[in-house]
Amino acid sequence: MSTLLADADFRAGMRDLRGAGLGIGAWGLVTGVAMVKSGLGLWPALAITLFVYAGSAQLAALPLISAGAPLLLVLGAAACTNLRFVVFGAQLRPYLEQMPRRWRTLAGYLNGDVVIVTLLRRHPVADGSRAQRRYFYGAAAANWLFWQVPSLSGVILADQFPDRWNVGFAGTLALLAIVLGLLADRATAGVIVLASTLSTLLFWLPLRLNLVAAIALSLLAGMAWDAWLQSRIGERP
Repeated sequence: MSTLLADADFRAGMRDLRGAGLGIGAWGLVTGVAMVKSGLGLWPALAITLFVYAGSAQLAALPLISAGAPLLLVLGAAACTNLRFVVFGAQLRPYLEQMPRRWRTLAGYLNGDVVIVTLLRRHPVADGSRAQRRYFYGAAAANWLFWQVPSLSGVILADQFPDRWNVGFAGTLALLAIVLGLLADRATAGVIVLASTLSTLLFWLPLRLNLVAAIALSLLAGMAWDAWLQSRIGERP
């Protein structure tokens, strides 16, 4: 561990993700509190926090768990909510494909929305270098700490948060702050607005499939827009 902390690329990854730390921590705290407030016991909540490590999936599963839904339905809802990680994994592959499987498996667990955006900002072109791998693990380690410490604290101290404090609203504001911090250009902003609009319009779909559909359609729109821009550049004399 001391070797990693001494590595400049690893430290750069941790440093670049630090700006989103406050928002990530607030969202993690809210998720931890919400799990206990929904009726989960202490140990199941701790296990979900550590092993699932996906706030959107955890919150999507909570109403179903509270309602006593079948396990397959709970797992299906969580899986649908997390389908975006298939896309993230595909984006991450050229950066880490030279590494042993155990390290790639760890990367799959540690990867997250903010992590992949941070990596793509610093290293938009993958070359599979050691520097890029160390940078990714630095950002991923910071993201894990920023999420897990507040989330575990929320699970353990949930009873200390009165319902009238409305911590859920604070978490929503924190998530909004994270998203706004990731805006790099108008195209990115357009994709985010499109995804938000589609998610709202398709809210009637079961199993949180509105999120899956919104993400998939927005990605297709973003890819089509990028391809159109590239073709325009190619047409220029």
